[in-house]
Amino acid sequence: MKVTKWAQTSLFISMSAFSMYGYSMGYTSSDEELNKVVNAGKKINQSANVSQQKVDKINEQIQSKLQQFKVVNKEIDGLNVYNKQMQAQLNNQLTELQQLATSMEQVSIIERQISPLMARMIETLITFVRLDVPFLPEERSKRTADLEKLLEQADVSVAEKFRRVLEAYQVEVDYGRTIEVYSGTQLVDGIERDVDFLRIGRVSFVYQTRDGEKMGMWDKASQSWKPLAADYRTDINKALRIARKQLAPDLIIVPIAQDSAE
Repeated sequence: MKVTKWAQTSLFISMSAFSMYGYSMGYTSSDEELNKVVNAGKKINQSANVSQQKVDKINEQIQSKLQQFKVVNKEIDGLNVYNKQMQAQLNNQLTELQQLATSMEQVSIIERQISPLMARMIETLITFVRLDVPFLPEERSKRTADLEKLLEQADVSVAEKFRRVLEAYQVEVDYGRTIEVYSGTQLVDGIERDVDFLRIGRVSFVYQTRDGEKMGMWDKASQSWKPLAADYRTDINKALRIARKQLAPDLIIVPIAQDSAE
């Protein structure tokens, strides 16, 4: 029969107790043998204490590893959620890249189509300025000429060219709803004289000499200047002051071309 270590220890302690009992009852035993028994019991207790400490230490290590395992599992769960979010963002970015690639292909097509469109727009603008009321002729002609040069420049983007063309169109549109006065020279009775030109939208375009004696109106039907009667002098002077912002806007009477679309 196999006896375990703990059973052997109990048996040994029992035998030791029995020996001590026998000694007390008168059995013969030396002091040396008794000391051996006591020392052996102490060693067993010390060994058991050491073993228990080892068990406790191993248990602490197991608990520490278990806690680390739980922390790592939580980190793994968090990383799984994060990976799902990143994958969703990655999928969206791939979709956007595909859309951008498609857009870039379409931009190339648009660029090939928009250059001829701008050329036609500039040509139309040149024709319009030539047939329009002849105010600010040098400024307007220079603007269209600059657009023609701009269209040939390779270092300017298509977007910038188109913006400039639209800007020129917007300037021409604004002329139709503003009042303006500027100085210039005009041939009056065969003599070139300094005059003030007054433009009221596109409905009226007149001039007045600096001394106020001579006035004229652009006649769109005949494409020429027609003299104005002195009756208009007061209203034209008033309109000139309003255009110079010397007077508040007010009702004025000015000559209007009969075939004006305004």
